[in-house]
Amino acid sequence: MSKKWTAIIESDHKLVDLKLKEVWHYRDLVWLFVKRDFTTRYKQTILGPLWFVIQPLFVTIVQTIVFGNMAGLSTDGVPELLFYMSGNVAWLYFSACVTSTANTFLSNARLFGKIYFPRMTSPIASAISSLINFVIQFLILLGFLLVFILQGANVHITWVAALTPLLVLNLAVLGTGFGIIISSLTTKYRDLQVMVSFGLQLWMYFSPVILSASSLSDKMYNVMMCNPVSPVIELMRYGWLGSGTTPFLFWGISWGVSVIVLLIGIMLFNKVERTFMDTV
Repeated sequence: MSKKWTAIIESDHKLVDLKLKEVWHYRDLVWLFVKRDFTTRYKQTILGPLWFVIQPLFVTIVQTIVFGNMAGLSTDGVPELLFYMSGNVAWLYFSACVTSTANTFLSNARLFGKIYFPRMTSPIASAISSLINFVIQFLILLGFLLVFILQGANVHITWVAALTPLLVLNLAVLGTGFGIIISSLTTKYRDLQVMVSFGLQLWMYFSPVILSASSLSDKMYNVMMCNPVSPVIELMRYGWLGSGTTPFLFWGISWGVSVIVLLIGIMLFNKVERTFMDTV
């Protein structure tokens, strides 16, 4: 006797599933998370949002004194302030994407345990929140760039500057991917949180933030460009300052690495979100 089933119950969990339709349905929640992150980050601080301006300026001034004046590192003939600030603006956005999403499960554990919503909304909101910081800091860079151009400095904007949205998207994909991988692992291994800031500091010194990539030997240049962040910073610097190199081949590799890292992060994220309340 044959049986006709009227309904089949099966798991709808997939390892690689961004749940974009569901995230779009909860888009208002994403913006609420963005607003929450923005307000709580500088709540009860003396200077508040001015830290957006102070942070890149302070870091740039220190690097100009230490690496530009004392160490005498090459900046390709570009004013040192613009050289270091252009690297810092890109790097700070990448590191912000990593650090803000690395605490997704731990910082939202109580909320995740009380109500259902697409968990991916949290890292997406973190990336958007960090993007606000980037836009403000990038506008500061453009302000200094305009001043130096009017003063006749050896800088000029090239056509590569038009690729800036894709360069920023590359940093967002890569940073968010690494961030959610770390977030998934820290549900069991809490000491990874301590290693994040330390690891990012080391990573920065393997990127052309304070060092001109064109001043390296061909071998060392290729090694540095294998770092997926390096070609993005180099292209952004070339686009807006007209200095450095155009490593488009390595940029393609960077995109490939970024997509792979994001996919791995999504698989871990989707797997951990089912049981993370038992370990947090």
